[in-house]
Amino acid sequence: MSLLVIGTVAFDAIETPFGKTDKIVGGAATYASLAASYFYNNVKIVAVVGDDFPQSEIADFENHNINTEGLQIKEGEKSFFWSGRYHNDMNSRDTLATELNVLADFDPIIPEAYQDCEYLMLGNLTPQVQQTVIKRLKNRPKLIVMDTMNFWMDIALDDLLETIKMVDVLTINDAEARQLSGEYSLVKAARKILTMGPQYLIIKKGEHGALLFHEDKVFSAPALPLAEVFDPTGAGDTFAGGFIGYLAKVGSINFNNMKNAIIFGSALASFCVEKFGTEKIKNLTQEEVSARVKEFVNLAQFEIEL
Repeated sequence: MSLLVIGTVAFDAIETPFGKTDKIVGGAATYASLAASYFYNNVKIVAVVGDDFPQSEIADFENHNINTEGLQIKEGEKSFFWSGRYHNDMNSRDTLATELNVLADFDPIIPEAYQDCEYLMLGNLTPQVQQTVIKRLKNRPKLIVMDTMNFWMDIALDDLLETIKMVDVLTINDAEARQLSGEYSLVKAARKILTMGPQYLIIKKGEHGALLFHEDKVFSAPALPLAEVFDPTGAGDTFAGGFIGYLAKVGSINFNNMKNAIIFGSALASFCVEKFGTEKIKNLTQEEVSARVKEFVNLAQFEIEL
């Protein structure tokens, strides 16, 4: 059984208080599939690029045992490009350029070899494309995780709500949870969003960790205090990939495994922000990942006498 990641494979140009890059490889599917590959060895990707996308980068996917049969390469066209500048707090940013290019008319083709998909990660794309992927799978996956953003809440809310009904886990940040629900309290926001369809809701809070909601249960995951954050681009996608990759590895869906998955996803995301782009998460060892997970455990582990 496989883990299918749908999303963007793209070019980014990033400027932060720590420096800036020319075009480097980015995209939701890039970060998510690389992260998932540290836990699960049957990751498959569906995305689209132009013929300007380097063959060496496709080889990097394959070096991580990521199947690229579903990566469409459009001859004579350019890959999606995004450029942004982060403010000093590293939480807010300005978009300098967005060039949809091949993404403008992306039609997600699911190869026959991908029909064994048991775990589906829907990276941030139009809700309509996300729906199309679900409908083109012959069998509903065991677990569908969906990421989205405020942009789709602004311009495609009806489609977004329809897609949310079809998934098991929704991941959004705190501002998006408030916008989607109309509630300021994240507890009230979560209760309302869980009535929209998903069984689980993850609210990402950046440097303040993440919250997991399921029925009447809540889990608060810490964030690892880092001395330097070079580039937060892709951290949320890395988190999502690590999260679903861990769940695919253990093969059982329950609240306790979800809690563990959030810690593993957070560990991968904490590596991601330490370098620009995918530089850090391309070259991790299992020992580094395990050590980072232990750091997260130690952050919140304590004994108390009553």
